[in-house]
Amino acid sequence: MPFNARTLALPATIPFVGPEALERRLGRPFLARLGANESVFGPSPQVVEAMSRAARDSWAYGDPEHHALRSAIADRLGIRFEEVVVGEGIDGLFGLLTQIVLEPGDAVVTSHGAYPTFNYHVTGHGGVLDFVPYRDDHEDIDALIERMQAVRPKLVYFANPDNPTGSWHEADAVRRLMDAVPEGTLLVLDEAYSDLAPASALPAADELRPNVLRFRTFSKAYGMAGVRVAYVFGAAETVSHFHKVRNHFGVSRMAQAGAVAALEDQTYLSDVVARIVRARDRLGQIASSVGLRPLPSATNFVAIDCGRDGPYARRVLEGVLDRQVFIRMPGVAPLDRMIRVTVGRDDELDRFAAALTASLADASD
Repeated sequence: MPFNARTLALPATIPFVGPEALERRLGRPFLARLGANESVFGPSPQVVEAMSRAARDSWAYGDPEHHALRSAIADRLGIRFEEVVVGEGIDGLFGLLTQIVLEPGDAVVTSHGAYPTFNYHVTGHGGVLDFVPYRDDHEDIDALIERMQAVRPKLVYFANPDNPTGSWHEADAVRRLMDAVPEGTLLVLDEAYSDLAPASALPAADELRPNVLRFRTFSKAYGMAGVRVAYVFGAAETVSHFHKVRNHFGVSRMAQAGAVAALEDQTYLSDVVARIVRARDRLGQIASSVGLRPLPSATNFVAIDCGRDGPYARRVLEGVLDRQVFIRMPGVAPLDRMIRVTVGRDDELDRFAAALTASLADASD
């Protein structure tokens, strides 16, 4: 077969096993879907209406320059049109990033246990991952700085707020990381949960540097995970390289119209954020009520420390899955002592609470 050696050496895998695949494996549907960090509160009605209108014209390709959406994003952030590129979710943009930056054998620094889809794209394009551990359930900025200055990698990945722990750093700490990026390195600043973060955690959007790329999405607070639309912003001379390789018709007419409408309805966004905060507090109460420790979170999920080790947390997870509630857990020690639960509606959280209580009883037998 004509596949290159790098492809032949890769495992036949995907970053995540989806809930649909788990349902097929278990032979029954989930009654609460609380594992993929989606927003069960959904998109604004204005978004649904805009996408419905666009669907009527879906015989035509969407604007390959994404002009209306990029303009709306730039206006919202207070930056220039040329400093924004739109793509098919942050995951799609990560794929493009590794394509335009990496040569086989190039080093990439990240945290051991951080978002695995980034690692998936790095490996697929021949990069070599170099890890630092978390410290106190946060990505360790000092360790990342020390390692990138020693290794001089092509890319350094840092998420703020973080997935899978939900932790965050303040903007001054992020700026310290930005200041430390060495020549020849790009900082990948994943801000997927920026709409849920404290304002004090985010450097100003117009703090653009040629060696920093910031990624944001409509999948989380805007409730559009199934639509696949996100953006990267940074210095124009840096983001312009995405245009050389991106799928120019990859972001559909419906997705572009929906994202523009989402930006216009900030009242709905504020309401959803408030609902997420209330549900996040409820998840913390559920965890505490059964003797587990919820980690502080600036996202739409809560990481819950099960208090033992990875095998024990895995038993808890499987018991919850068996009771038809979909959740996930980190895959790397010591983070794998946790389960991670996305916020939901009251009835879904009630179902999770009952499943968790029963699962803990089984796991402790």
